[in-house]
Amino acid sequence: MKKGLTIFLQIVVVALGVAVLAFLLWMPTVEGRNVNATLLEIYFNDPFLAYVYVGSIAFFVGLYKVFKILGYAGQNQLTSPEVVKALRTVKYCALVIIVFALGGEAYIMTAISDDRAGGVAMGAMVIFASVVVAIIAAKSE
Repeated sequence: MKKGLTIFLQIVVVALGVAVLAFLLWMPTVEGRNVNATLLEIYFNDPFLAYVYVGSIAFFVGLYKVFKILGYAGQNQLTSPEVVKALRTVKYCALVIIVFALGGEAYIMTAISDDRAGGVAMGAMVIFASVVVAIIAAKSE
């Protein structure tokens, strides 16, 4: 793989990670029930938010492994054992994200709310994307 392309893809991976981290930190402050809450109330009174943060760890681990895989691709070492191990980790991270997303979907569906459609749709998109990533990582091993 060309060196310039791998550097560009690594930059995209880092930008994606920074954007997701910024979204995770910004979104709770403007979300409906937390608009007038203090930071202490936002982060310590919402168990679902803690659940999302714990689930996001797998996402960031997977992004780091993709970054490493792209580094190996830039060095033309895609057949090394480290790449296979990183792909396996990406697959497991995608599976963990699926499990956490399904748990989040169950929480949303059982909560008392009139508007579940947005959360369910976002969860379905996360699950679909994670399934695609898990399948690609499993086939590439």
